[in-house]
Amino acid sequence: MSITPTRVPPEERLVNLVVALMATEQGVTKDTILGSVSGYREQAESGARREALEKMFERDKENLRGLGVPIETIGDYADPDDLREARYRIPPTEYELPADITFTPAELAVLTLAGGVWGEHTLSTGARSGLRKIRSLGIEVDEPIIGFAPRLDLHDASFLPLQRAIEQAREVEFDYLRPGSERPRHRRVRPFALVEYEARWHLFGWDTGVEAERTFLLSRILGDVVVTRQGFDETLRAGAGERALAGLRDVARRQISTVMVVPGTEAELRLRRRARAGTATGRQLDVPFVDLEVFADELASYGPEVMVLEPVGLRDAVVQRLRAARDRSAAPS
Repeated sequence: MSITPTRVPPEERLVNLVVALMATEQGVTKDTILGSVSGYREQAESGARREALEKMFERDKENLRGLGVPIETIGDYADPDDLREARYRIPPTEYELPADITFTPAELAVLTLAGGVWGEHTLSTGARSGLRKIRSLGIEVDEPIIGFAPRLDLHDASFLPLQRAIEQAREVEFDYLRPGSERPRHRRVRPFALVEYEARWHLFGWDTGVEAERTFLLSRILGDVVVTRQGFDETLRAGAGERALAGLRDVARRQISTVMVVPGTEAELRLRRRARAGTATGRQLDVPFVDLEVFADELASYGPEVMVLEPVGLRDAVVQRLRAARDRSAAPS
């Protein structure tokens, strides 16, 4: 019985390749990329032909170069034209803005918005390069992270209608499944801000049903978001993003998990970056979390790379997911 490998979307594969090429000064070979970087590795493990993987890699390189990402090819020192054992890298100095150039959060927001208004094909090479450098601000690669796969999804069905509703100061309606609930509840909300926390998008706004500010995880919104004709005072959005993040951080401070990770794995890389400072001892990490069910989904996806010690509820939720995955894979096809 064959098990279908997890499919990595092309956009994630491209980001994985960028991260891998930035994580090395000496460069990495094609063999290392095809065998280690998430997106290629799964294809290789499922039996994809070497020729097909190499063509995929060449297309990805050209796509990234078209977006202004400077991929450098390093040939043999004795014979630079011999590319059979070529190594590839992205020089950080070519990918990032100079250290003496800084922007305020408001300036970055305007520049990012402007970049989103113009289609990629209408931008000049210089403009694409500048936009790419702006988007790279704040991303610091300080250790090898081959296999890193981002989980942030900007294409959630509810994101764009909520964004438009915030801009237009219009109330929205949607069905929302709370943690631990079996059925969703209908909500009517004045949307104030969309914020990203722990690589997941959240909506912050005024829930008219309870007459209080609430935060909603976008992945728990079921069905379509309806933008109503009912408006609200735009000034209510002032400072909403900061209040939302403060609330999420406060929840995370009260909910701490203790996990054991396998050194050198994707689980260690992701979780160590989020672990509480000064609490990481060897393989054991104390990691704050907001939503137990969503965090359990993430931990279960790491498989044997992580083991939950506490809290018991989180551990049980992860075990339940792993057992369900085992039962599905063992069922007759």
